[in-house]
Amino acid sequence: MEFTASQIAGILEGEVEGNPEIAVHKLAKIEEGEKGSLTFLANPKYTSFIYSTDASITIVNKDFIPDQKLKTTLIKVDDAYKSFSKLLEYYNQVKNNKTG
Repeated sequence: MEFTASQIAGILEGEVEGNPEIAVHKLAKIEEGEKGSLTFLANPKYTSFIYSTDASITIVNKDFIPDQKLKTTLIKVDDAYKSFSKLLEYYNQVKNNKTG
């Protein structure tokens, strides 16, 4: 299943900074992010990884301001950890509602 940054931002009531049409199809830890993956940054001790991750989309808190250039598209939300959990719940609901 694939989701674009704008679709994810809509689900999470967040704001996209970067390419709204970039798509993801898997999850990754921020330090292991690769093209096509979604990750999140909630704990400040992992901030350095946002500058090197290859994840296509990263969910961050609204108050996050990068001090270096980023390769990842950001989705800014009120609480990155809660939003990531909400997205997992949404994904599981969609996955379990398949028919056929």
